[in-house]
Amino acid sequence: MADPSSDLPVQDTPCPVPPEQRPLAEYGQLLRSWFFAWPAAGSAHLLRCLGLSWLLLLPPSLVVASGSLTLQHDHLRLGIAAATAALLLPVLLLCRQWLGWAYVRRRLVAERVEYEESGWYDGQVWEKPIAWRQQDLLVARYQVDPVLLRLRQGAALAAALLLAGAGFCQAL
Repeated sequence: MADPSSDLPVQDTPCPVPPEQRPLAEYGQLLRSWFFAWPAAGSAHLLRCLGLSWLLLLPPSLVVASGSLTLQHDHLRLGIAAATAALLLPVLLLCRQWLGWAYVRRRLVAERVEYEESGWYDGQVWEKPIAWRQQDLLVARYQVDPVLLRLRQGAALAAALLLAGAGFCQAL
């Protein structure tokens, strides 16, 4: 009697991609990273971390904004201008997080994995087996896409606050 497992496709060669360059490993690295784990922990955690970064930049922004002769005597506009300028750091942090998570998502949904064996000059391409593709697509859809949605919402909030702050400064 023939062995039923012999009908399954067998991969003769092991995965040539170094373990740290595999898309699932890169996803795990993002989750373990202090910075990139902010949006993965939930919207409340992301907003808390971005709010803290905004608060850290607010005092230097107040000092810089107080150097303006027109704002020195208008404390309301000074505060609004400094608060709006302090949004620069959260916006930059959101951009960096977006780039990291979008890169990992792109590698997860790709049919082929680009990797380097020893340096930048020897790039190779390896086609993922079907089982890897399915697993990577599931991770991309149910783990990474919600993170990107949170980042998109955070960027929309930051843009709205920037526009509102600039509008208030002009209106006053």
